[in-house]
Amino acid sequence: MSSQTPAAETRSSRRWLALGLIATAQFMVIMDTSIIGVALPEMQHDLGFTPQDLSWVFNAYVVAFGGLLLLGGRLSDLFGARRVFATGWAVLAVGSLMAGLAGNVAVELTGRAVQGAGSALIAPAALTLLFTIFGATPQELTKALALYGAAAPAGGTAGVFLGGVLTEYASWPWVFFINVPLAVVVLLLTPSVMPAGATQRGSLDLAGAVTVTVGLAAVVFAVVRAPEAGWTSGSTLLAGLGGLVLIAVFVLLQARLRQPLMRLGIFKAPNLAASNGAQFLLGAAWIPMFFFVNLYLQQVLGLGAFASGAALLPLTVTIMVGMIAVAPRLIARFGPKTMTVTGLATLAVGLVWLSLIDPNGSFVVDVLPASLVTAAGMAMAFIPSLGMALSSAAPEEGGLAAGIVNTNYQVGSALGLAAMTAVAAAFGADRAGDVVALTDGFSAGLLGAAGIAVLGAVVAAAWLRTPPVPAAEIPQDEPAAA
Repeated sequence: MSSQTPAAETRSSRRWLALGLIATAQFMVIMDTSIIGVALPEMQHDLGFTPQDLSWVFNAYVVAFGGLLLLGGRLSDLFGARRVFATGWAVLAVGSLMAGLAGNVAVELTGRAVQGAGSALIAPAALTLLFTIFGATPQELTKALALYGAAAPAGGTAGVFLGGVLTEYASWPWVFFINVPLAVVVLLLTPSVMPAGATQRGSLDLAGAVTVTVGLAAVVFAVVRAPEAGWTSGSTLLAGLGGLVLIAVFVLLQARLRQPLMRLGIFKAPNLAASNGAQFLLGAAWIPMFFFVNLYLQQVLGLGAFASGAALLPLTVTIMVGMIAVAPRLIARFGPKTMTVTGLATLAVGLVWLSLIDPNGSFVVDVLPASLVTAAGMAMAFIPSLGMALSSAAPEEGGLAAGIVNTNYQVGSALGLAAMTAVAAAFGADRAGDVVALTDGFSAGLLGAAGIAVLGAVVAAAWLRTPPVPAAEIPQDEPAAA
């Protein structure tokens, strides 16, 4: 018989239903980056994309998402996380309808950018709500972050499967339309299960929002386009240098404004800068691994897109089990710093092992065991570094902290993938049909990603500090030890 009153049980059930909606948000944000992969050939045929421009179906979403995350975090602090969360889902639904109904390239890319803008509102607001609901109890917060983190690989793999099923048995617009009914359900449930969240009086730094968004978008654009246009080409240099100048202008604005988009003093909070650095490097190492392993399975081993998605299921299951069942216990025993360093080091070991892939290899020998090691590393590093990034900031700046950490992970992912793609191309990954050259290129890219993971472990070991144990958690019968 439950010891809780009916009212307490209702509040508890609402909290966990709220966590379900928050995890759904993370699931959808990641799924929307992967669900389009199988549908791209049909989209190219129907809409008239050139081979060079087809990648922008992916990039338009990522650039808008990464560039607007800080704005999404600031809006969450000013107007309340629940309101921004709901607005983001509405924007995502509109963008999904635009992308699914598009009859030409321009409308399709606009729809994808609107989807990215909606996700940029959803992601920081979701993390702020998670911390608001579960932040008072460290053990519950760790469990909530574990479920939230596990939703990301689930969304990535589900996107591959779902994209294949919808494209084959319906048509490519349904990879976008599927978002709409889910958004409607979330919008109906949000008012009853989500806390309103604190609001603040203040102005919105539009100049800062424009400079940082355009600056980040220009830098990502430059790195993404560089392998095709050339690192020293005029377009690459103009976009890259212009983006860096705009980011510098943004920093100057933040230092001078009374109510900036991103208060620079927030980085004085212990562990905030270091944990965000760890998240940036974690994304920069992890996403190239997922990308190159998928290409190796399809272009070298000859698996289809759907079969390669199935081959990545063991990796996904390992991450989910690790984040939900294993990581919280290890964090409680060894602390978040130790687990972040260990996780990044383990990820590096798995990436080095994966770099030993053979052109005549097999999934069971060349991919499966090493991919499980990388999955274990990701599961160990993601939760503690994310938790420290969020808990380092003051509660009234929770949205800003969520926007910063999301920005770091997403921009790190985009830049890491672009840089490692260039490394892989330099070692032969651009020679279509030559399995030996492709394997050499993928191997080089995986080794480069391993180096990024090692750098992340060094950053975490050198600059992260072990958070103090709250007084409520110190055993009362051990005053000397305390």
